[in-house]
Amino acid sequence: MEPINGPLKRAINVPSFQERYQARRREILEHPRVQAFLAQHAQELNYDNIERNLPKLDEYISQSTECCGCDNTEHCTNYLKGFLPTLRVVRHTIEMDYVRCEQKIREEERRDVANMIASMHMPKDVLQATIQDLSIDDESRVMIAQKAAQFVKTTKEMGQLPSKGFYLYGKFGVGKSFVLGALANELASLNIRSVVVFVPEFLREIKNAIGDNTLNEKIDYVKKAPVLMLDDLGAETMTAWTRDEVLGTIFHYRMAEQLPTFITSNFNYEELEHHLAQSQKGGVEIVKAGRIMERIKALTVPIEMRGKNRRL
Repeated sequence: MEPINGPLKRAINVPSFQERYQARRREILEHPRVQAFLAQHAQELNYDNIERNLPKLDEYISQSTECCGCDNTEHCTNYLKGFLPTLRVVRHTIEMDYVRCEQKIREEERRDVANMIASMHMPKDVLQATIQDLSIDDESRVMIAQKAAQFVKTTKEMGQLPSKGFYLYGKFGVGKSFVLGALANELASLNIRSVVVFVPEFLREIKNAIGDNTLNEKIDYVKKAPVLMLDDLGAETMTAWTRDEVLGTIFHYRMAEQLPTFITSNFNYEELEHHLAQSQKGGVEIVKAGRIMERIKALTVPIEMRGKNRRL
């Protein structure tokens, strides 16, 4: 029986194969990037080193070494999507590494930012907002954008979060929720985690949590957040239990621990207190509502947000 390497040797020795091999070899060695690399490492590489590493050099020139600027690394044409090949010499041997391209870095940074924002029932467009995206068409919006930017700046300069957040109130659709998302993203870029909560849905979920024994876990998750953002407080159907045992517990803990809390509402302080005082049984519980409001006032600075309804 003929040795297995017999046909292989004959195939290699045929003129057409040799011609193609030599043509590809010249193409590799004459490539500008390869020539620049070999010139840079001329003292470390000899003829045999280069010949042995022709496959690596071939792989190197077959790909882009600069980010193509695609909008998604899934569209990258390199062998490893989102990675660029680089060459180096280690003990007279050519080694090839892959480094992240600019688009890959941007995607990972966006993913890291997204991971720093925990959302409970908030729409995606709100969570993708930035302070630069805020529409400046009203004096109140200018002030809010400045205060949000100042909050981020103070956090960055002092290395810690200010203890007070904002209580943004105003009519429907003026962009209060958008401010929360923008601020959460700015803080995420500083590796500060925020929990953004749509209050009406959260309170409904809390009621269901009684049956599956996750009530304390969910309340703790919210109340201990480094930064808590409560959206649309006052839009929920309030009960004495959700007011005192849920919201009261959350606000008391955050006030004691001086954790920044941001709240949006259609009500100002006085109107929210009236809402909190109403019970489902038709009574009015002024003292308990006042206790909740004292905590909210200790946690936030009230700011009215005006402007046109952007939902229309």
